[in-house]
Amino acid sequence: MKVKEVAAQIADLFPLQKAENFDNVGLLCGNLERNVSGILICHDALECVVEEAISKNINFIVAFHPIIFSGLKTITSKNYVEKAVLKAIENKIAIYTIHTSFDNDYFGVNYKICEILSLKNQQILMPKKNALKQLQVYVPKEYSEKLKESLFKAGAGNIGFYDECSFTISGGGTFRPKEGSNPFSGTLNERENANEDLISVIFEGFKLNKILASMKAAHPYEEIAHQIISLENENQYSGLGRFGEFEMEMEVGEFLNLIKEKFNLKIIRHSNTAYKKIKKVAVLGGSGASGISAALKNNCCAYLTGDLKYHDFFGVEEKMLLCDIGHFESEQFIVQQLFEKLSQKFTTFAVLKTEVNTNPVKYFL
Repeated sequence: MKVKEVAAQIADLFPLQKAENFDNVGLLCGNLERNVSGILICHDALECVVEEAISKNINFIVAFHPIIFSGLKTITSKNYVEKAVLKAIENKIAIYTIHTSFDNDYFGVNYKICEILSLKNQQILMPKKNALKQLQVYVPKEYSEKLKESLFKAGAGNIGFYDECSFTISGGGTFRPKEGSNPFSGTLNERENANEDLISVIFEGFKLNKILASMKAAHPYEEIAHQIISLENENQYSGLGRFGEFEMEMEVGEFLNLIKEKFNLKIIRHSNTAYKKIKKVAVLGGSGASGISAALKNNCCAYLTGDLKYHDFFGVEEKMLLCDIGHFESEQFIVQQLFEKLSQKFTTFAVLKTEVNTNPVKYFL
């Protein structure tokens, strides 16, 4: 299997279009035509991880964080980014990154955190906005099922844990073929009455081109009457963060001890323990200050994340318990998650987890 084929299959699992606009995901370096000898999964594709791949005869690294985040004007080994990229290129190793496409995945980073905490009634904390569209298309009744099948195969009609969702209205349409047309039915310059169905399907916006191509391929008309509508509905199955509830509320001290145990922590930075009981909890792996307001809006008792600043702790004004457990610590389960998914996807070569801990933050106790 070639690099381009592996990259395409990973993108099928974690669509790059689901990543945040600021991110840099996908294949960062590598020869598209080179055969893949194996996959090494890591948190950060540092030089030491590239060396690990070399030692294990693996030439495809899947990293969570993008080693190339902003533009590189030179690659001369003058910093940790250039050292890693240069070593990968010199040793013919491809680097692929997933990052926020996995953060936004329903079963991604934050799903696992909630699972570790045994939270019930889980929901996305910050659902994707302006991400859904609706296609409405008119088609002769006898071609209705064929068109729906084609649209479904292209990914239309997927809503949460349901697929092949559509709505059909039957009615009568008219048209008049003019000079230069090549009508499917009817006579030039004569009005034609046709029994047609109006099919409506919802889809994620990034699938638009594929869905339109499938519509054109399955539709018999030369000119297809259709419209694309942008929806204001939030996508409740894609977005950053997550929140849920404990089956039974607990004391703040009990909650902090639970976090410390489940995440194997040496320290937890937290705000004033104004909340005496904890039941509803929001989480966001990585740098999560952006989710504080959403957690407050959803009446969460506590918010678990990383990389909080001094003034973030003031901002909650004792309305919620803020817990900063560390960036890497909040994302520590990612390598195992990706290993489980990719080892099922690729069975013809080795898929391994890194043995290198790339957390740059150390603690002196």
